[in-house]
Amino acid sequence: MSDQEPVRYDITEGIATVTINRPERKNALSVEAMNGLTEAWARAEADAAVRAIILTSADCGVFCAGLDLKQAAEIRARDGVDILTLMRDPMQTAMRKVTKPIIAAMTGSLMAGGMMLALKSDLRVGLSGSRAGITEVKMGRGTPWSVPMLWMLPQPLMMELVLTGETMPIERLAAHGFLNYLEPTPDAVRDRALQLARAIAEGAPLSVKAAKATVLAAMDLGYERGAIEGDRLHVEVYASQDAIEGPRAFAEKRKPNWQGR
Repeated sequence: MSDQEPVRYDITEGIATVTINRPERKNALSVEAMNGLTEAWARAEADAAVRAIILTSADCGVFCAGLDLKQAAEIRARDGVDILTLMRDPMQTAMRKVTKPIIAAMTGSLMAGGMMLALKSDLRVGLSGSRAGITEVKMGRGTPWSVPMLWMLPQPLMMELVLTGETMPIERLAAHGFLNYLEPTPDAVRDRALQLARAIAEGAPLSVKAAKATVLAAMDLGYERGAIEGDRLHVEVYASQDAIEGPRAFAEKRKPNWQGR
């Protein structure tokens, strides 16, 4: 049964793949799965060999159904506590602190916590014909994690998502730029995510790290302060050996040998 390993972690050629592995529960986020994700981010961040991360899930038509509401009800009835109190990082704040780019390979529909994982990823690949939504208002839960969506979607569309709790075709979100790509099959979704991860892994490590940090800093700080922080984040990049190696490799018509320093 997949609950014995609710989150799988694999690494190949500098790309870590994190897989939510609960297809019999529509990849819902149990306590074990949520804590497994938290551990995966820490593991990938600590591994210098990891250059990019793919977040995906076992095939069942749903990328992630959000919080495991059945387990939440069981814990409340048995222990009298909210399920979130048993999760080390219930809002997955650690995701946004990971310096390596995270690509969400969404091989099915997503809602609630599934949307939370998607918006905290840096790139998103979705499945044509699937649906997405933020369903918390239908379940009496909340969406404090949805704030970054103000930089990703028009405000009226975001309001529709958080206020109605209804799902909508993934194509509608893609039309507003929430996704990088839409693919016709789950395998094609994963293939596209791997293609993106490989492209990232070929880049200069310090440049990739600073690029991601600069975009997130600008979102957090606004343009003026974000631009200043972006300059600070890139000091190491321009002073690095990689900044010399890139032009040299281009001139010599060869692949760069990145040192990450």
